[in-house]
Amino acid sequence: MPLDPALGAPAQPVATQLPGDLPAAPTDAQLKALVTELSELAESTAGEGLSLVLPGPELERLSRDFFTYSPVLTPLLRDKLAQLVVKASSLEQVRRVAGACARHGVPLTVRGSGTGNYGQCVPLAGGMVLDLSGLDRVRQVDPVSGVLTAEAGCLLADLDQQLAPHGRELRLTPSTRRSASLGGFIAGGSGGIGSVRWGFLRDPGHLLGLEVVTMEPEPRLLQLDARASAPLNHAYGSNGILTAVTVATAAAVPWHQLVVDFSSWTAALAAIRTLPTTALLLNSLCLLEEAVARRLPCPGGHGQPQQGGSDPVPAVCPQAEGHRLLLLAAPDALPPLETLLDSMGGRLVWSAPEQGSRGLPLRELCWNHTTLHMRAHDPSWTYLQMLLPQPEAPALEALKQRWGDDLLWHLEAVRQQGSQRLAALPLVRWRGTEALLELMEQARQLGAFLFNPHVLTVEDGGLGVIDADQVAAKRAYDPAGLLNPGKLRGWSERPTRSRG
Repeated sequence: MPLDPALGAPAQPVATQLPGDLPAAPTDAQLKALVTELSELAESTAGEGLSLVLPGPELERLSRDFFTYSPVLTPLLRDKLAQLVVKASSLEQVRRVAGACARHGVPLTVRGSGTGNYGQCVPLAGGMVLDLSGLDRVRQVDPVSGVLTAEAGCLLADLDQQLAPHGRELRLTPSTRRSASLGGFIAGGSGGIGSVRWGFLRDPGHLLGLEVVTMEPEPRLLQLDARASAPLNHAYGSNGILTAVTVATAAAVPWHQLVVDFSSWTAALAAIRTLPTTALLLNSLCLLEEAVARRLPCPGGHGQPQQGGSDPVPAVCPQAEGHRLLLLAAPDALPPLETLLDSMGGRLVWSAPEQGSRGLPLRELCWNHTTLHMRAHDPSWTYLQMLLPQPEAPALEALKQRWGDDLLWHLEAVRQQGSQRLAALPLVRWRGTEALLELMEQARQLGAFLFNPHVLTVEDGGLGVIDADQVAAKRAYDPAGLLNPGKLRGWSERPTRSRG
């Protein structure tokens, strides 16, 4: 996907205001005409299952995601609401809703489960939110390749259950796997569980195709191949309505969960750097500084058995006594892994198969769930996202020396462009915008690449430059600029001759 730095300015440090070129909120007359048309559709056979949500608590819930992770985004987004929410359950309904919004000039923001952290599905210009959670059917699992085609509203955990009889599983899932949707993951996600093996969603070979409804008075239904789908990957639904997704899958593995404590940070860091270079099959590898690990729950069962109870009690996971490594490993990796961890100074404190294990899955302690658990204890914590320079230790030490206990380390092992790297999602004590900017600038000076979670647009939260292909896709599939306006900076800054 070519990048054209000449088309855009450097990434914003943090968001300070809403984009200046947002369309005006729809008038009462526009909304009335739109509601009339959709009400007639809802009463027809084609509209069976179509639901309109008017102002109230449910509309407020469906206008939000987890942008409250960011104290920068919270004041900008907390009052931004849709004027109408529509829940669709069929492809034909999506086409009719898109056409009605385009004809009446009403902005449309598409959402799945709303598990994003950056305001991806918050309607900056009001208008309509289209909830696609009702599009939840698996269309095909290829019996030879395992390639999956499913509708955008399918939950990722449900997809893994439906893939299991075929001996397959999803390659990549976020820590929100039980509640996140497939379309939402493609539109707003990047990686997660599996990234130590498979890299990131935008790496070639993961997304193989998309079904897309265009935002036009007479919407088109398009079937895009992998190359044509790439500009819609991680575009926040700003340049096409994703209704179905085709992705590659992996052979299913009965993953085993391990919790390992290290008394030495140096030893723990060496372990997370070394383990991905071995021949051991791993699916997740997360390192938590002790101050973080102590605040997180333990995976699996960890309560006291009932008096007189006869049921087997799962192994207890003790409170962290050192820096904690969380692993998902294949069964055949366990014997050599335990020996290797011991030689590295690690102490195995809990182990259990993932399948059938009771209690909290280990998957829900890493990636963005780490921040979720920390904020449950103390909402003054926020976070950053960065790819660390190599070697990592000097940057980690310099940042820790400057920020002390206001910066707590959370590292994830990933594959980036074929190489093993460490990503950091550090917990950051909120001390105001100036302190956050100073921290970010120091990280950049030390060689870290930041994926900024305190900005509004696709570009500023990613590579920091405008992607010409994303802008071209919006021009082709959303010519009036009504889809999730304000989220694609390249659209706002495109040359005047291409506007409209």
